Amino acid sequence: MSLPVLSRLRFLAAGLGLASVLAACGSGAETTTATDASPAAASPAAGPWTFTDDRGKKIETPKRPARVVAQVGAAAALWDFGVRPVAVFGPHRLKDGTKDPQVGDVDITKVESIGNVWDEFNVEKYISLQPDLLVSGMYAKDALWYVPQKSAATIEQVAPTLGVNLIGMSVPKLIERYGQVAAALGANLDAPEVTAAKARFDAAAAALPTPEAKGLKILVMAGGPEAMWVVNPDDHPDVRYFKELGLDVVVPEKVDDGGYWQTLSWENADTYEADVILVDARTQSMRVEEMRKKPTFAGLPAVKAGQVYQWHAEERYSYQGYANVLEQLRTDLAKAKKL
Repeated sequence: MSLPVLSRLRFLAAGLGLASVLAACGSGAETTTATDASPAAASPAAGPWTFTDDRGKKIETPKRPARVVAQVGAAAALWDFGVRPVAVFGPHRLKDGTKDPQVGDVDITKVESIGNVWDEFNVEKYISLQPDLLVSGMYAKDALWYVPQKSAATIEQVAPTLGVNLIGMSVPKLIERYGQVAAALGANLDAPEVTAAKARFDAAAAALPTPEAKGLKILVMAGGPEAMWVVNPDDHPDVRYFKELGLDVVVPEKVDDGGYWQTLSWENADTYEADVILVDARTQSMRVEEMRKKPTFAGLPAVKAGQVYQWHAEERYSYQGYANVLEQLRTDLAKAKKL
C-alpha cells in the first residue's frame, strides 16, 4: 500500500470516511435500513425486554437494560431523549480536557470512558462496568461504529449489542429511530424538552432554504495533508437532508469505490464550482487555515469571498442536535452571495 493511501486511511479512520473502507473490506452485503427493522415499543422495566435492531437482530433480556454503554454519537442522541448511559466510547474528550463536540450534551464527568480515539476500547473496563447493553451506529453492515474488530467477539459475549443503521437514511428518520431506541429504554418522548426540541427542529427545517440560499451552489468537503474529499450527499444523512430541503449541493461525478466521497488531489481543488464551501469541523480534519496554505484551495472563489463555513459531520441525531445545525446553516447562508 502506498504512502498516500496510508495517509488517507489514517484520516478516514478518524471519521466517517472509514466506513467506505469497512464497506469495501467487509462482507460485501447490502446495508439494511431502519425501516427494515421492526420498531420496538418500550417494555416494562421489570419484565422481559425485546428489541429488533437494524441488523435484524432480535435482542432479548430478562428486564429492560439499565446500564447502557454507547458510542458517543449514539450516547449523545440518547442523552437528548432522556437516556443516561453509564459509559461512552469514541471521541468525547479533547487534548485540553474539554468536551469533544461529537459527544453533544453528555456530561462526561458523570460517565465512564472506555475509549476516546479510533481502535481504542478498554475491554477489561467494559466488563467491569457490568453493562446490560451496548448501542452504536453503523456505517457499514453489521459493523458497530468504533467497536474494534479485534475485540468484537469478546464484546458481544459481555452484553447484547444494538446497532442503528446510518446509511441510506435522512436525518428525520434517524432521529425517529434513535427515539424508538430511547423509548424502548424507558425514555418519555412526550417530555417537554423533547417536544420543544422537535418544534425547534421543525421550524428550522421549514426556514430552509431561503430564496437567496436556493441560488447558491454548495460544496461539502473534508481535507487532509495530501488530498481533499468531496461529499457524496446520498451517503451522508445530513447532506442528503440538506438536498431534500432544497439546497443545491454539489454531487461528485465519480465517487470512490467504497462510497461516501470523491477523493481529489489538492491540484484539482477547482474541479467543482461552488459559491459556498462547508468544511468538516471535526478535530481530526484539516483546519481551514491550513487548507488556505494550499494555493489551489486559497484561489477558489468561495474561499476568496470568505464563504467557507463549518460542516458538523458527526452531529448527534436528535432534535436538539440538528436544530442547532439547521439554524447555523441558515445563518451562514444568509451571509453568502452568488459568485
